[in-house]
Amino acid sequence: MISQPRFSKLVVASHNGGKIKEIGDLLLPLGLEVIAAPDLGLIEPAETEATFIGNAILKAKAAVEISGLPAIADDSGLEVSSLRGKPGIFSARWAGPRKDFYLAMKKINNKLKAADRRANGRVPRSARFVCALAVVWPSGKAKSFEGIVDGDLCWPPRGKKGFGYDPIFLPKRGSQTFGELEPELKHAISHRADAFRKLKNSLFR
Repeated sequence: MISQPRFSKLVVASHNGGKIKEIGDLLLPLGLEVIAAPDLGLIEPAETEATFIGNAILKAKAAVEISGLPAIADDSGLEVSSLRGKPGIFSARWAGPRKDFYLAMKKINNKLKAADRRANGRVPRSARFVCALAVVWPSGKAKSFEGIVDGDLCWPPRGKKGFGYDPIFLPKRGSQTFGELEPELKHAISHRADAFRKLKNSLFR
């Protein structure tokens, strides 16, 4: 049962089709009616906070204020160790206004090659995906959860099953990128799945 205020409908406060599908898949076992923000005509707010959790709460609150329904929002990104954690909270912005993630992946690879030249050798390709989930109720109550998955970057991109930076991310102890993994396998190990496990343990018992 839900240990927080009860709800049967939940707005997914995202305009990213890949995220909406993945969050919907992860919410499916909970028996909730999931409504995507675009289906309600909601406008995506500017992400002005300095952390993943701050932006997730901001987006969920904006959806609640307009819809009057509880909302869940995700803010996630890729942190590359040799780039001092970039792109981080700016991961989506690196894809530009057209959401061209091949361009963003190429930008990361070019920056890593430039770092190789400065170091006169190959710098580490270690990286991690971070996912912050926030649930906000119409009462103003908010809960947030963070999930992380560590891995390494590869080039060229591999696979077309994921979205965003998935084709260049190899999870630790894995031989396939997130772009190559079947959805059910990715759901078992991803940063978003990690955050959802924490959410379920806190809100659904």
